[in-house]
Amino acid sequence: MIAMRCGACGKRSWIGDDGRDRRQKREGDRMKGVVFVELLNMAESAFGEDAVDEVLDSADLENDGAYTAVGNYPCAELMKIVEGFSEKSGASPEVLQRKFGHWMMEFFERGYPEFFAGKENAFEMLNAIEDEIHVEVRKLYPDAELPTFRTRQVSDAHLEMIYSSPRPLAEFCHGLIEACVGHFGQTAEITAQPTVGRSDSMTFQIALAA
Repeated sequence: MIAMRCGACGKRSWIGDDGRDRRQKREGDRMKGVVFVELLNMAESAFGEDAVDEVLDSADLENDGAYTAVGNYPCAELMKIVEGFSEKSGASPEVLQRKFGHWMMEFFERGYPEFFAGKENAFEMLNAIEDEIHVEVRKLYPDAELPTFRTRQVSDAHLEMIYSSPRPLAEFCHGLIEACVGHFGQTAEITAQPTVGRSDSMTFQIALAA
């Protein structure tokens, strides 16, 4: 999927995902374009196409809001877009990140059902992210720069997950965890705090409801 702008009217249109952005190899922290495309899909669903165009026009983006699902783009641009929708909607960036986590979980459910195959509960799914699901993701996107998820089973009803990434997306991760728990029809209390001794890491405590 590619979000492109019409030169005549300024509106975006959606075409196939086999294009390549010639600027995608610039230096800096990069994220896969599919994340940008899905963020804009969520925003369009929530706020409408005109609001999306207004935010993109005012965000001073090097790609002018044109992203391919297979391209690589600066994480800083994603944060600019989130901030823009925060100003537009009045919702905090943290709330929007968490909602986006829920949106992306639905995207994974639709597009990658094999990730969920054989998983009977949320803890099995979360425990499989680093050594199973990320292995498959790297086959699909060899150049993807993925965060790290380390888990520790504290008890049958309590999982500790340490999320490490240079990107400020802990609330997005929180939303993904919430949505994962909901996917399996479970409920949980999820708390988070910075990982001791790490500036790029957040530790989540996930306690299933009885």
